[in-house]
Amino acid sequence: MERRYTVVGTGALGGYYGARLHHAGLDVRFLLRSDFEHVCAHGLRVESPEGDFSIPAPQAFGTPGDLPLAEVVLLCLKTTGNHQLAELLPPAVGAGATVVVMQNGLGVEAEVAALLPDHPVLGGLSFLCSNKIGPGHIRHIDYGQVRFGAFSETGDAQGITPEMEAIGSDFERAGIPVILEEDLTTARWKKLVWNIPYNGLCTVQDTPTDALMAESRPAAEVKALMAEVLVAAKACGAEIPEDFAEKMREDTVRMGAYLPSMLIDRRENRPLELEAIYQRPLAAARSAGVACPRIEDLHARLLALD
Repeated sequence: MERRYTVVGTGALGGYYGARLHHAGLDVRFLLRSDFEHVCAHGLRVESPEGDFSIPAPQAFGTPGDLPLAEVVLLCLKTTGNHQLAELLPPAVGAGATVVVMQNGLGVEAEVAALLPDHPVLGGLSFLCSNKIGPGHIRHIDYGQVRFGAFSETGDAQGITPEMEAIGSDFERAGIPVILEEDLTTARWKKLVWNIPYNGLCTVQDTPTDALMAESRPAAEVKALMAEVLVAAKACGAEIPEDFAEKMREDTVRMGAYLPSMLIDRRENRPLELEAIYQRPLAAARSAGVACPRIEDLHARLLALD
């Protein structure tokens, strides 16, 4: 049976992946709020170095209650909007449907699993350079890989589940690189290796990633922050090699001038995703007996801005 998809949160991430899945021939519905009327009238547009494309008449919905049920729901809403989950998710989730939490930070799957205890929940961690530059208009800059991992209440590694394999195959069919992670906790910490330094430093310095890496002092601060993330991850049971962090820095240099989502939120006076990206990892590190003074300091600087 071919899986039907619903994208909750049709922004830079959800709009890009949903549009790619649609163009691979999959049945994809998009839940929108502010862009609903524009997308209904003008469609969904994606600019990409891999080739621009559009969906002239996407299956767009403005209210959760109007959504047909789906076998897979991609939760692409920012964590600052998670107070809406009880309103948004249940109407979209069919019997036995899988929810893929494509959000940043730690602990995000637990919120969804508590709301939908009878449904498989996956983490979907993207390494994607993409910005929403207008209503229904997404600019893909580079990359796009997604790591999938299965959630469990205990936090134990679940291995490769049938849901991961099935959804991963759909993403690969859409030309999206996929890695299936046996341990979701480790995958989450891997994403934090990038998110903690780059989202935070770019935001407090109001600068894109290339300008950050072009100067020796902030580039060294990125490296030091990543080292703290690796120590915290190890204390929490996630062993990540140092060369993983080095590759993250190299990939970031190659991507050029990129504005992380937190910097865009700050410039547009939206709330910052501090709880999931900073507060929960710091709390986990403290519980494991590890101090992270550089991350604590960066979090304090962000709090002063938020």
